[in-house]
Amino acid sequence: MSNHRNHLGLFWPAPGPSTQRSACRIPRREVLRRTLRASIGLPSLVLFPARMSAAAELPDFSWLPKAPPLPPPEGQVIRVKTVEELFAAAEKVQPGGTILLEDGHYYLPRYFELHTDNVTLRSASGQRERVILDGARSRHGELVGISRCSGVTIAHLTIQNIRYNGFKLNSDQKCHRVTIYDCVIHNIWQRGVKAPFTPPEKIEELSPRECRIQYCLFYNDRPKQWEDDPTDRPDTFNGNYVGGIDIMQARGWVISDNVFWGIRGRTGEARGAIFIWMDSRDVLVERNVIVNCDSGICLGNSHRSRFPIHATRCMVRNNFVVGAPENGILADYTRDCKILHNTVHCPDSRLRRLIRIVHDNLGLVVAHNLLSGPEMRVETESPIHLQGNFTRVVSEHFEDVARGNLHLRQPLPDPAAYVPRLPEAEEDFDRQARSPKTHVGADEPQQDS
Repeated sequence: MSNHRNHLGLFWPAPGPSTQRSACRIPRREVLRRTLRASIGLPSLVLFPARMSAAAELPDFSWLPKAPPLPPPEGQVIRVKTVEELFAAAEKVQPGGTILLEDGHYYLPRYFELHTDNVTLRSASGQRERVILDGARSRHGELVGISRCSGVTIAHLTIQNIRYNGFKLNSDQKCHRVTIYDCVIHNIWQRGVKAPFTPPEKIEELSPRECRIQYCLFYNDRPKQWEDDPTDRPDTFNGNYVGGIDIMQARGWVISDNVFWGIRGRTGEARGAIFIWMDSRDVLVERNVIVNCDSGICLGNSHRSRFPIHATRCMVRNNFVVGAPENGILADYTRDCKILHNTVHCPDSRLRRLIRIVHDNLGLVVAHNLLSGPEMRVETESPIHLQGNFTRVVSEHFEDVARGNLHLRQPLPDPAAYVPRLPEAEEDFDRQARSPKTHVGADEPQQDS
């Protein structure tokens, strides 16, 4: 990951129809002008031209706080430095033990699984770029699985290059209280983190509970292509079956402080960077940064085959979203969910979906969001509550759009940008206490002294 750095923050648009679908994709003639502007310090969102084949470079996200270190391991500690030792350690480790990976590039020949309660898998150095679990040579389509256990933590490492799922929480076999912490999830061509559907007769027993995904970086070097996934064909998903986190029947999860960049389908119609559905409940999504993905945060979708409601009592607050033309934030078949104090920037979005509310959304509250672009799309007949949302293109007020930094340089000079503090959002993106009369969006900028 360390070699993917570019101070200009160059992005690319998907080839094909998506370049016409959204004006968030910038024409070729604009690229040189905007690149020049960026090189001399002028703010601009810069995108690669449509059919560029080279891998895009990951922007510098060093403006974000680093993950707090985990405490030293307790109990049994197994140190490994080879692939063979890693697979052996997964079978030997006792409940409460830790597997410490020495720095190195581990090419996994097959699917790797943890299935012991309260086990931690982490890098010895605590540096996530120094330990890489690579699926490029694996004979399987999934990389790291967790099954038949509770309390597993995976931290401070990178997974990359697998056809289907990177981290697979096998919910149908019991998988609770999993923590994925300070990891890099790179070039995973279906889902970076997947928690699938559980058997209907065991929903209450098996629905994955109290999991956490925090301080992780999800990114792909380029839009998905045919050769990445033999199951994603013109007669299935047309090369767009790719996303970041996809969880079903989740209970009490926290998804916070992550970065998602470049999660894109072949024609610009990828699934959500964060996709919560199939009767998920009480999920908190906060302080995430989503940049140049096809879809941002999706509470539900339009497919309603098994459950009448996709998301119940879920909270989406204090997130930054840049350039997600399919949906910035989506509410689709939800119940009593809240979308509060988010900042979404896509000023020329043709689909006009910075926030989209569609189908049944009884009890939904959408309040105090800053939309730098078109008005939200309300396509529901359900009684919902809209309060204090502010819509205006304010590109020049953001710190660094290309790197997803939607902090405001200064408060917006409009009385409508100030709203009463909500009890569910007493802090802003930086965990600073909000004033009684606070600013719309995820960031409460400091007043000039």
